Amino acid sequence: MSLRKKIETFILPKLKFASTSLVATIVDYTLYLSLVYSGVDKVPSNIISASCGFLVNFFLQKRFIFELRRKASHTFLLSMSFSGLGIGISTTLIYFLSKIPFLDTHQYITKLLVTGIMFFYNFYTKRLAFERRVN
Repeated sequence: MSLRKKIETFILPKLKFASTSLVATIVDYTLYLSLVYSGVDKVPSNIISASCGFLVNFFLQKRFIFELRRKASHTFLLSMSFSGLGIGISTTLIYFLSKIPFLDTHQYITKLLVTGIMFFYNFYTKRLAFERRVN
């Protein structure tokens, strides 16, 4: 496979995904920090902010990124199921990383680490939900 083909099939889709994810991440990150720094516990803050971010992400990706290959309602339910699992994973990561004193004090770093980890999970599960493929 040529370098150009590798870029088109592997890198370009992730860059496009990253652009819509950036908008959703800004929603998630801003809401999370606003909640945490206004006194809401980290775990519910992450559940609320990640849920909002996932909804924004779904609608942007449906419109701009993925080719819908199943009914929209089925895609939405499947995507939200993956997102629910992702929220569970990210909340667990927030919980355990916050046990580290430095990261507990600097939640903006904690959330950034978790967001980076979750990027690839989100890409492949959303591709499966929308396009019935993971590669």
